[in-house]
Amino acid sequence: MAEFVYPPVIRTALAAFKALDLRISIVGAEHVPATGGAVLVSNHISYLDFIFAGFGAYRVARRKTRFMAKDDVFRHKVSGPLMRGMKHIPVDRTDGQPAYEAAVEALREGEIVGVFPEATISRSFMLKKFKTGAARMAADSGTPLLPVILWGTQQLWTKGRPKELTKRHVPVTIVIGEPIHLAPTDKPVMVTRRLRAAMTEMLERAQREYPAKPAGPADSWWLPAHLGGTAPTPEQAEALDEAEATEKAERRAARGTA
Repeated sequence: MAEFVYPPVIRTALAAFKALDLRISIVGAEHVPATGGAVLVSNHISYLDFIFAGFGAYRVARRKTRFMAKDDVFRHKVSGPLMRGMKHIPVDRTDGQPAYEAAVEALREGEIVGVFPEATISRSFMLKKFKTGAARMAADSGTPLLPVILWGTQQLWTKGRPKELTKRHVPVTIVIGEPIHLAPTDKPVMVTRRLRAAMTEMLERAQREYPAKPAGPADSWWLPAHLGGTAPTPEQAEALDEAEATEKAERRAARGTA
């Protein structure tokens, strides 16, 4: 099927990267498969991560990634037509099976499907617990997992912080790891642990080699607590996520009884 939406969106993103003079560095470019399906698995620290994770695969091998995203995005009057036009995959969180089946079918057809196994943005900027869906998709489709780590994107737009979409000269690191090929006997839980361990090492490398430092104490919010920043610790971040989930559930309940 012809691609009418993805190419102009990519051109727009590239123009924005150039205008903002983003210092994008791609490490491990040789690991992107030139053909065939793969489950691209990325960490999640920014609302813009799908752009940069997809950019890594596109810049290296001109591969277009079909991301799985919550169906709310597809119902939006602006983002909805774009998401559908780029053939991303809507996920209904009350019933994820149709999205899962669509993703496996796309993988079998040779597509790269993008997944955020943490499901939500990490406020601590460290890896949260991983869901096993990516490993199960790879097993069911017979495709490899392609681990990707992003660092720096949180400076542009992340949870609990104002947007800084016009911030210039921000270094963005994209680390692409070696594909993880599954054996028929591999269990999704164990594969997910192996995947998370590999991505933890990749994240530590990205943080260690990142070329920028906070400009001062007020600018240290994007740095993890264990590296001297003021981002929430993983434990504090989990408590914030739980409080947010409770608040959302109470609002839904209130709407249901109204």
